[in-house]
Order: sequence, then C-alpha cells, then structure tokens
Amino acid sequence: MRRPASVIPTLLLVSTLAWPSVSSAQTFKAAKFSIGGDGGTDYLTAEPGTGRVFVSRGTHVMVVDGVTGKVIGDIPDTPRTHGIALAPKSGHGFITNGGDSTVTMFDIKTLAVIRKIPIPTGGLDGIMYDDFSDRIILTNHSRPIGTMVALDPTRGAIVGTVQLEDNGPEGAASNGEGKIFINNEGTSTMQVIDLKTMKAIASWPLAPCEGPTGIAYDRATNRIFSGCGKTSVVVDATSGKVVATIANGDGVDALGWDPAQKLIYIPAGRDSNVTVVHQDSPDKYTVVATVTTMRGAKTISVDLVKHVAYLFQPEYGPPPPMRRHRSPDSVPRAVRSLRRGSSRLATDTGR
Repeated sequence: MRRPASVIPTLLLVSTLAWPSVSSAQTFKAAKFSIGGDGGTDYLTAEPGTGRVFVSRGTHVMVVDGVTGKVIGDIPDTPRTHGIALAPKSGHGFITNGGDSTVTMFDIKTLAVIRKIPIPTGGLDGIMYDDFSDRIILTNHSRPIGTMVALDPTRGAIVGTVQLEDNGPEGAASNGEGKIFINNEGTSTMQVIDLKTMKAIASWPLAPCEGPTGIAYDRATNRIFSGCGKTSVVVDATSGKVVATIANGDGVDALGWDPAQKLIYIPAGRDSNVTVVHQDSPDKYTVVATVTTMRGAKTISVDLVKHVAYLFQPEYGPPPPMRRHRSPDSVPRAVRSLRRGSSRLATDTGR
C-alpha cells in the first residue's frame, strides 16, 4: 500500500529593508515557520502594521502572527473560502465563501463572526477593499457571465452589481478616485468600472499578457500592474495602453505592490519563485531579484507599513514513517518568510 505524502502548510514572508544604493546587489532573506492546520488555500491578506496575516484554508481562515508564525486566531465555517478583505473604517472584515455563495462578515479586532451575507450571483472568488468609496468589492465567477458586487462594509448590504464581459474575473484595484480596474482572465482584458454609475465604461486588451490575474494600481504614477503567467504588463490607467512588460515565472494568481519601496512582487506557483521588480520610472521596470519559494505558492499579500510580503502554500514532503494511532495533527505544518537584506538569500526552518 502506498503511503500518502506528508503535507506542510507553509507561509512565506518577504520583507524589504532600506533600498540600497544603485551599485548594491539586491538580495532577499527567507524564513519558514510551522503553523499547523488543515485545508487547501487560495488568497491571503496581510493587515497593515499589525503583523497579522489572514490565510484562507478551504473551510476556515487562520490568523497568523507573521513575525513568529504563531497561530493567533481562526474564523470557522467558510466553505470553499477564497479571499479576505479588511475595511478599517467600519472595523469589519469579509471572507468570500464559494461553497455556499456567502460572504462572512467579522469583527477585525475580536475575529467574532457578525453575519453571513448571501450573494445571489454566486461564483464568489476575489475580494478587495476600496478606501475611496468605503466599499468591499467582489469579483465573481458567476454564470452565465462574471459580475462585480459592491458591499457597504458597515451594514454588510449589497449596494450594486455590475455585469462583466468574462465569466472569469480575477483581481480588482482602485485608483482612489471612483474607478475600479478588473482583470478578466478568460478574455485577457481589463475592464474599468465607474463606481458612481456602477457601469463598465471601458475594456482594454492586455496583450502580450495571457490570463491576467493579480493586479495593483500605483496612485503616484497612474499605472496599473497586471500579473500574468510568464509576461506581466504595466498599463497607463488613462489611455489603457500597455507601456511596459515584465518577464516573470509561470503560474501567477496574484500580485503585490509596495509603493513606498516601489517594488512589485510577482509570485509564480509553477516555477516556485517570486519575481521582484523595481519601478525606476512610470514606464521603466527592472527585475532586481528572483527569489526561490516553493511549488504552488501563487498568491501574495504585502504589509504596506512593515514592508513585508507574505505567501502561503501547503508543501508536500515524503510520506511519514508508519506508526500506529498517528493523529492528523501530527503531520507537520510550516510557514516561510522572505526578507530583503544586503547579503544573501537564506531560509530559516521553523519547528
């Protein structure tokens, strides 16, 4: 009888220190922690400044201290969970649950569940918070066509729905002035949504990008970063034109952006790495590092206060030795972190 491989859920942390001089080599440090827990994963969200990381785990959301790897909380009953968004003005957090087409609304401070919000469109997947409109934005793989749904984070009420041109919308980003940009994975386009009218007002082709997923917007330069397998793109948010391309790994499902450090993080699950890119100017981008992570780590979240980027992925190791009465909790779990420093890339293994 073939024994199953051991599963090690692993959180990676990529932190950035002060940007060295132009002549200095760019290097990053990796750390790894054991965190336990069961379930698959999709997105994760870093809470700015606190060090807390919210990790989707299939049927629940784990809350982890990103510095120590210690599990400090858990939010249950999130069937086929995908993403987590935090709305600081209301003090509420939100979780998309594909299994029962609901959004879990919880208290950010206590983690207590407040209510579950039914979403009639179904197909729940991506989620983000727009600080300008104070709205939670959902991007749904609904049928027959994808949708964007806006929620009031104070009341947990649906305030608008927009039909999109593709049934595979992925990441969304805000320009902070009432526009939302959404990547459509199936059509390799980006749509622009006017939050005032709740209508799609533009659609832009993203070639040579194929299957765009992760997205971020830089308010200082009016540029949109769209994460794609092998070739990501930078888009002028006024004209919709692709102004730069970035070579990166394959298997991208998210994108991180640190505006203070001017660094883009592009995780590639198939190639087991993160491409780190510096924005030299609005239309010029330089790859400063390709950091080895682990196979399958394809989503990422950046703490914009601590300048730390986090990834999570269950790792599959060799089968554990045969023994009687082995409980499921005895299977090791791990968290991993990456830090930018001035010397070498290192990996610190947790317990």
